[in-house]
Formats: sequence, C-alpha cells, structure tokens
Amino acid sequence: MLEDVERWLSTRSWSVGDRPLKKLIAAKRSSNATVSVVLPALNEEATVGEIVAVIRRDLMLNAPLVDEIVVIDSGSTDRTSEVAAAAGARVVHRDDILPRLPAVPGKGEVLWRSLLVTSGDIVCFIDADLKEFSSDFVSGIVGPLLTDPGVDLVKAMYDRPLGQAAGQGGRVTELMARPLLNMHWPQLAGFVQPLGGEYAARRSLLEQLPFPVGYGVELGMLIDALHLVGLDALAQVDVGVRKHRHQDGQALGRMSAAIYRTAQLRLARGHLIRPSLTQFERGEDGFEPRTYSVDTEERPPMADVAEYARRKAA
Repeated sequence: MLEDVERWLSTRSWSVGDRPLKKLIAAKRSSNATVSVVLPALNEEATVGEIVAVIRRDLMLNAPLVDEIVVIDSGSTDRTSEVAAAAGARVVHRDDILPRLPAVPGKGEVLWRSLLVTSGDIVCFIDADLKEFSSDFVSGIVGPLLTDPGVDLVKAMYDRPLGQAAGQGGRVTELMARPLLNMHWPQLAGFVQPLGGEYAARRSLLEQLPFPVGYGVELGMLIDALHLVGLDALAQVDVGVRKHRHQDGQALGRMSAAIYRTAQLRLARGHLIRPSLTQFERGEDGFEPRTYSVDTEERPPMADVAEYARRKAA
C-alpha cells in the first residue's frame, strides 16, 4: 500500500465513538455551522419514514445537531412523500427544483438539485432504503466536519451483509470501483466504501463539484474532491453495519457501466463510442437482448448556476 495511504488511514479513519454527541453539539454551537440532511428517494415508503423519524428524534429533538431534514422525491408512485412528511421531513419534488432545466433520471441529479433547496453549511446525504437505521450514520459522518476545519468530505464505512453472508454486499464496489481506484487513483485506495450513499461534505466543496447524474455520482465526487482539496481533506468514519435493499445482477451491471463511464471521463474526458450496455434475459424464444443507455450526462458545479448564485446573494 502507498505510504501516504497508510498515513491517511491512521490519521483520517475514525469510529463513530471517537466523537461523543455532546462534543459535536459543543463544536456546532461554537462554530455556528448548520447541518442539512438530504434523503434522495424513489419509491421508498417502506423505509424512509423510520429513517426520518430516527434522525428527527435523536438529532433534532433530543440533541440539536441537525437543522433540517429534506427528502427529495424523484417521482415516486407509492406513498414515499406522504410517509416522509408525516415523519417530520420537508418533502420537495425533484421536478419543482430548477424547473427551467428538465430533470433526467438518476440519483446524482437529485443530489445536485438538493443544493438549491437546502441551507446547511454541511450537507449530509443518506440513502432512503436503509433498514434498522441508526442516527450514528448522521452524527458519525458529520462529526469530523464540525470538529476538524481541515476536513471537507467524510464517507461512512460499514459492513454490508448480503442476506445471511457477512461482508458480501457492495459487489459493484469490489468488482468495479475498487479496481478502478487502485489502478488509476491509488490515493483513494484506503476508502472502505467508496460508493456508499452515506457521506457528508461542506457546501463550499459541493458547490464546486460537477455531479454525474446517475450511479457514478459517488465515484465522481470522490475523485473530483481529491483533485480539488487533496487527500487530507477527505476522511471516513466506521458506523457499524448497513442493511438495505439489494439490486439484482442486471441492475448491478448497469450500475457498473455508469461507474466505468464516470471513471473514463475523468481519465481522459474522451468520447465513448457506444454509451450503452446490452444485457440478456431469457424469453419464450431463448435469450433476448435488452439495451440500456449508460449515464453520460453531468451537471456543472452548482456555483456556476445562476439561480444558485442569486440565492446565495439574497
């Protein structure tokens, strides 16, 4: 392992227990920093309400760490919005944000637009499909940003069980993202969960980053942050175990293609001749091809968007 990665692991990898909640509240009070929690959601009525309720109870009512919880609904056809609002979140529909720019499908699109409807100096992203959720996910990754001014982005790290098998989740991470990072961005080799959807960052960093609109957003953000602020401004915190809904193999294939494309753009900003992926499903007449487009679009840094600039100036 690279010497600087070993050093980074010893100085920028922590446990959630390293920063008690009382210490975080004191640091927040002294810095006057505000914290926004954002949950991107698409048909997550089974889990989003519990996540919002736990954050609100533990980190708003019992301890004043979080200033706002915002659920961005990207077109749910179930009761996601109603459940989230009933649990205490402010719900904003993706298409109501920056309406002059038609929205495209994808998680990165939702995260990018969330910067326009949140106000926190620190923005914490949490996936809305987590089960058995603990507020440690939020306090753990927000903590270093409140206590260490040299840290700009913090990723959660955790075990990801697959069914009853411990540590077998994160298949796209192991088969695609980790090899890419180790080969092309070895400084990032120390991240345990580079594709994890739970991370927090300073708004001052997020507004300078381009956002891939789809599954490549976490990889792209990590790579771009490395180039913008350097390895020592990045960190990770162990928050235990992450349980969530798993994707099937073909969905993982499409996710992998988007992540590879994101890496390719950052390696060369070159042209991909065929930005699509063909997969096969067995039908009545044998295997039938299904072709999917690969996310190739990226949103510009939010600081370059006129509406955001006007909002900051107001």
